[in-house]
Amino acid sequence: MSLSRVLSILLLAPGLLGTACRREAPEPGAGAARYPIKGRVVAVDAAARELTLDHEEIPGFMPAMTMPFVVLEKDAVLLQGVSPGDEVSASLVVPDSRYWIEDLVVVKTAVPDPDRTPRPTARMPQPGDAVPDVVLVDQDGREVRLSDFRGRAVALTFVFTRCPLPDFCPLMMRRFRQVHEAAVADPRLLERTHLVTVSFDPAHDTPAVLKAYGRPFQRTEPPFTHWTLATGSEEAIRTLGGALGLDYVEEERSFTHNLRTAVIDPDGRLFSLRRGNDWTAEQLLRGLRAAIAGPGPDVTKPPSASSGR
Repeated sequence: MSLSRVLSILLLAPGLLGTACRREAPEPGAGAARYPIKGRVVAVDAAARELTLDHEEIPGFMPAMTMPFVVLEKDAVLLQGVSPGDEVSASLVVPDSRYWIEDLVVVKTAVPDPDRTPRPTARMPQPGDAVPDVVLVDQDGREVRLSDFRGRAVALTFVFTRCPLPDFCPLMMRRFRQVHEAAVADPRLLERTHLVTVSFDPAHDTPAVLKAYGRPFQRTEPPFTHWTLATGSEEAIRTLGGALGLDYVEEERSFTHNLRTAVIDPDGRLFSLRRGNDWTAEQLLRGLRAAIAGPGPDVTKPPSASSGR
């Protein structure tokens, strides 16, 4: 089931039409619809307050599918008792175009398979890590590497142009546009920074598609001199994205994915990393300014994470 299908279901269900809001700060509405939901846990991201479920059909509302659901901050503690493989029940709350789950209960704990070798725990990206200098292809069809921007702080994020959810890829583009506009208004910041948006959908997001998609966001003449849109081979994108915690799975012409936005220092090392969409353009601007000011990576308290897994 594609994300576009999910969004259509959520938006077109009776009585649920409304203005799209960011999922990171949902507030229950008086007229919110509630649906019982049951399923098997696929993944848990406690920091992002998110649970990915392979859930059963919700009669009259949503077919069976695998998709992520956020929980409210007040319920975040419930995720500490949930593990992949557990069977759970909950209430799906849909006030408008937003959705989240409440009343989460584990009804059957996963039984470990003694013959299964546990996967090693993935290492979390750390400030100061070298960022892979893979070959990408920009909106003009030219090869480009992050090392081409050495001496500048780079803000890097990932999208795919067909993403239908307003609080995922379109939000990343809007936030980057705000940062881009601020840099255009500040000659020093414009000279010392660069923005890179990488699509993980190279089959569809060709250079021509990226150029048409990115052109309305550009505020420099010529365009794309401060903000590059790029894609690349599957291997290159997995290498770069994996180093920053990006995860994406293709599903019926769409993707289930998380969100990762990084600031890379002028020497090509990770300065800071934001998970999800719980950040502002001003926070990203502060990160870029700090990266070009030095003296080193941002090792302060990591930013809060939200709905991007």
